[in-house]
Amino acid sequence: MKTEFTTHFHTPNSKINSKGLVPIYLRLTVNNKRIEYSISRRTEPKYWSAKTQRVMGSNRTATEINAHMDNLKHKLNKIHQRLIDENEIISASVMMDLMKGGGNKIRFILEIFKDHNDRADLLAGKSISVSTAKRYWTCYDHVKQFIKEEYRLEDYKLRDIDYRFITKFEFFLKTVRKCNHNSSLKYINNLKKIIRIALANQWMDRDPFYNYKVQFDPVERDFLTADEVHKLYTQELHFDRLKLVRDMFIFSCYTGLAYSDVEKLSKSDITIGIDGDKWISIKRTKTNTRSSIPLLPISLEILDRYANHPQVENSNRLIPVLSNQKSNAFLKEIAIMCGITKSLTTHLARHTFATTITLTNGVPIESVSKMLGHKSLRTTQHYAKIVDRKVSDDMKILKQKLDFNQKQREEIARDGE
Repeated sequence: MKTEFTTHFHTPNSKINSKGLVPIYLRLTVNNKRIEYSISRRTEPKYWSAKTQRVMGSNRTATEINAHMDNLKHKLNKIHQRLIDENEIISASVMMDLMKGGGNKIRFILEIFKDHNDRADLLAGKSISVSTAKRYWTCYDHVKQFIKEEYRLEDYKLRDIDYRFITKFEFFLKTVRKCNHNSSLKYINNLKKIIRIALANQWMDRDPFYNYKVQFDPVERDFLTADEVHKLYTQELHFDRLKLVRDMFIFSCYTGLAYSDVEKLSKSDITIGIDGDKWISIKRTKTNTRSSIPLLPISLEILDRYANHPQVENSNRLIPVLSNQKSNAFLKEIAIMCGITKSLTTHLARHTFATTITLTNGVPIESVSKMLGHKSLRTTQHYAKIVDRKVSDDMKILKQKLDFNQKQREEIARDGE
């Protein structure tokens, strides 16, 4: 469908300079959307004709400015016809960009995605986590495979990405890549970040996510009970590697630190808190938010246990840590020894801190949120729901006991009759 456009030259008197000259602006309108551009020419207000959109007079200055405006209109007509001939999207920003000479290069999604990821790699471990940087590359690979299989292309034009592209990509993630619903939506959000960059740079005219709704499925986060934590801590282990992983896990259970934060924990992160006791004060790797955590006796005991460890003595570390992959593998072994059927991972310790160690023992959710380094209280409230479920389960047990006691009293009363 042919898209018409209109041009309008005007002089905003509010921008008059010290010499009494006003700038001339070109307003380009396409589909009721307009964009303005200074043509880098000025004139005296008394010589400007708003009706004819021309500079009055036949002097050299008036002739040059009017010729320049005619040239701009001619250039826009050629750009408009070219876009029609090439069946390209016609918009005010695209036409203006082409007129200014900056829009000749067609932008592609994988090109922009790769540039973003290269920058993210440089920030990994600084303002963003290493895992976040890796996840963007995984999403890049998914998008690349999707474009190749769905469109038989090596890359895809940014301005051609629409709602249908997004929904097809979601379907591809769930079917071809076998991602679950929440994982698929996380990759969609990674892609959305790239689209926002393109929109901010005016490489796209419309947001393909405008009518796209993201609704994550609720996740039931597992955690250890107090008995399971005690069993884990007191279990006799005969290998140093298992003892180390167990102690690191217990340390996280009593501090709420994620694996990445324990790994980088240094002696300078230990401070003296307002109460005169030792605290951990760090910026979380994932969110770059401040976490301030009072050290509980078990945490201090574990730190003392490894104070003379070679990896601690010869570095700024507080606790020696194996890789996350090895730690999770060894935790599976330890779980079997302890008779724990839950899938132990390093991150399960953080969930255990939030629920079993703090919220279940009456620590206010605001304090828990601060110690966990959450940006929003809403993130912490998910743990409160888990605790509520535990309270509900406990009350059911209490109800059964009360019913049992009531029946016993009734039996005693009948026997007395």
